[in-house]
Amino acid sequence: MDIKIIEEKMNKSISVLQENLAEVRAGRANPAILNKIMVNYYGTPTPINQVAGISVPEARLIVIQPWDASILKDIEKEILKAELGINPNNDGKVIRLAFPELTEERRKELVKEIKKMGEEAKVSVRSVRREGMDIVKAEQKEGTITEDELKSSEDKIQKLTDSKITEIDNQISKKEKEIMNV
Repeated sequence: MDIKIIEEKMNKSISVLQENLAEVRAGRANPAILNKIMVNYYGTPTPINQVAGISVPEARLIVIQPWDASILKDIEKEILKAELGINPNNDGKVIRLAFPELTEERRKELVKEIKKMGEEAKVSVRSVRREGMDIVKAEQKEGTITEDELKSSEDKIQKLTDSKITEIDNQISKKEKEIMNV
């Protein structure tokens, strides 16, 4: 049983959590919220960041400047379709996304959302742990590892799981502070 494989799978769960947390807006303008938005560019769905320059000139403003002005309307339409809760402001050259100040109620909703994301990541990590435990138990039944090696492997898998759960908790609490203290 190779612990590295289990660790890689757990790290994937954590990286998915990190991507999801990056998309949660915490009152500041974060270009990551545009990551999943695709624009039809000459018949091909293309991420916005590949057809336009994206900048954050102020804490609560994102400016999108397409390299091809003809797709300005398409970008605006896709942003509206994505239901980000922000109306794009199109001046014919660039699109501005102004982020409103978060209300206390909205902050609490966002904290609930990120805690749910954290729980999903923990479930994923625990699922990987269960897989790993099943594999080492099967190896012990087949006689490829001894009972001592089984206990040692189970301990390593559990310690790895505990460290990953702690890492998830730390990321969630960091994001929660970011949201509540904006």
